[in-house]
Amino acid sequence: MPAILSEIIDCYPFRRGPGGVEFLLLRRAAAAFLGDTWQAVHGHIEPDEPAWRAALRELKEETGLSPRRFWQLEHVNTFYVARRDAILMCPSFAAEIEPDAAVALCAEHTAYEWVAESAIAQRLMWPGQRAAIAEIQEYIVKPSLAEPYLRILFE
Repeated sequence: MPAILSEIIDCYPFRRGPGGVEFLLLRRAAAAFLGDTWQAVHGHIEPDEPAWRAALRELKEETGLSPRRFWQLEHVNTFYVARRDAILMCPSFAAEIEPDAAVALCAEHTAYEWVAESAIAQRLMWPGQRAAIAEIQEYIVKPSLAEPYLRILFE
């Protein structure tokens, strides 16, 4: 029977500008797992670390960025990994970044790109990632009744 694990997070940084909303994608280093693919921020949850704090930490470690506002998503990215015989449940978060914030990549990534809201879904290869982006667009970027309840106040 496969294990059910929740040990990683997804965080989707975005910024608002005159041309609309853009999402930050990171190109994984060629030697890394899923090398040369474009992804959002992903990382492991440390022991006794809340998932939302892991997302903030990974955002800072991978990009040097700190969000101006931060949200949990209803969407939990769930997928099966055959080599581990495990179902992974990955809490997802959205992080609004200041439009002029400078990205500082860690060694896990070789490039970054701010991608327009209209083109982001075509750049992501996994259905769970596209579902998270759709939720961010529907419930966070656009005014919604859910947005205040998804917002995480952090220090």
